[in-house]
Amino acid sequence: MTLLTSKTALACALATACATVVAAPARDCIDLKGGATGRLELVRGKSMLKRFCSPASQVTVGAPEVANVVVPNASEIVLVARSVGSTNLIVANKEGHSTVFDIEVKLDTAALREQFAQLFPTEKDLRVGSSGNAVVLSGMVSDSVVAAQLVALATSFQDSATAAASAGAGTPPASGVGQPAAAAAPAAPAAAAAPAAPAAAKVMNMLQVAAPQQVMLEVKIAEISKSLVDQLGASLSRVSQGSSGTYGIVSSLLSGGGGSLGVLANSVGRVTIDGEKRDGLVKILAEPTVMAISGQEASFLAGGKIFIPVAQNSLSSGGAITLEEKEYGVAVKFTPTVLAGGRINLRVAPEVSELNREGIGIATTGGTNAATAILPAFTTRRATTTVQLQDGQSFAIGGLIRNNVTSNIKRFPFLGDVPVLGTLFRSSDFQNDRTELVFIVTPHLAKPLQDKPRLPTDGYIQPTPGTFFIGGSHEGFEQSDPKKTKP
Repeated sequence: MTLLTSKTALACALATACATVVAAPARDCIDLKGGATGRLELVRGKSMLKRFCSPASQVTVGAPEVANVVVPNASEIVLVARSVGSTNLIVANKEGHSTVFDIEVKLDTAALREQFAQLFPTEKDLRVGSSGNAVVLSGMVSDSVVAAQLVALATSFQDSATAAASAGAGTPPASGVGQPAAAAAPAAPAAAAAPAAPAAAKVMNMLQVAAPQQVMLEVKIAEISKSLVDQLGASLSRVSQGSSGTYGIVSSLLSGGGGSLGVLANSVGRVTIDGEKRDGLVKILAEPTVMAISGQEASFLAGGKIFIPVAQNSLSSGGAITLEEKEYGVAVKFTPTVLAGGRINLRVAPEVSELNREGIGIATTGGTNAATAILPAFTTRRATTTVQLQDGQSFAIGGLIRNNVTSNIKRFPFLGDVPVLGTLFRSSDFQNDRTELVFIVTPHLAKPLQDKPRLPTDGYIQPTPGTFFIGGSHEGFEQSDPKKTKP
């Protein structure tokens, strides 16, 4: 009796479960009521199945390129999201009752959100959403490096998703759009309009960096340049008879104007020895200091600007000459990024440029207006690199040691090769240029100053007329100690 009762109870439980499974779809169906409205949200590239409580006789979608409808039978429809956008769906039954659904197709950001959670588990305030065809990144992140990595991953994700959507854009969708539901199931589906190509993928970066750190960069640019020039030559000239002209047998042997010494000069000719010895020393020491927020670029320039004439060859300009602006001096561009542990990732580009004294000579033609124009030339030393340093550490990012030796010998053919006397027909030029240059950078994590810093102008006291005109002093005296002057 007990065994029979147990079997009966088990059979009843199984019957109830089966009835529940069969009846579940009936409770999840949509009742097609007259004038009813609804809202459906789909993800691009995915589909959704909807069941109706009564057979549908007409199914119509507004924009098949956004969401397509497949009607497998009179009581079910399958919505296929094809592109990001919005449309509507109208479903009517045999009694004439219809229901309107507003459909919105969004980007599938679930996979991107899951990838972010795996790669950046410590970023708890990161949010991923969508707006139209763009992925929206918002929330708070730890530093700008993480923010840049998140944007790069989102851009790659968007490119892949757009490529996949473009590949499927030309496939005609299967659809029973605009046909009775009962007739649409056995019949071959009609081809709807192919969806338009997806819009360009975008990533909207609305991330905020928690407490952005400021970085102060100290750059030291030290350069020593020394030049040594030795020149020695001779020239022999003869004064022609019956004229006032002087014709040189060997002349202009020296490229530069040095000192001339006349050894022999009379009415017949002249012998001149030219020589020059020149030493030059140039020292450059620049220490620019720039401050910037982590992740932002900062620049510094201490120098000037010069305008270079540039000819326009276009027909509309008529050969006009415009002025192109050129900056020179000591310049620094850097982008700091504060990493975990106080490390500083630094992309820095220091530059030192100056005007060349000689310039570049360009001959201009134009008949009687022919002339020689001297265009400015620049000597530039530049370094660009990326390093990682701790707060207060220094690093030499660029150095240059140059030792150039140039020697030239100019001689008159055959006569310059004669022993002893050939010296009068030769000119020697020797030049040695040595340069040593180094760039040293030191980043600091900037903090607000506790006390007001002293300015260079704080110690200046304006002189009175008597102090300036009678005493000849550029600065006045302190009131507490009239005998003491400011340095």
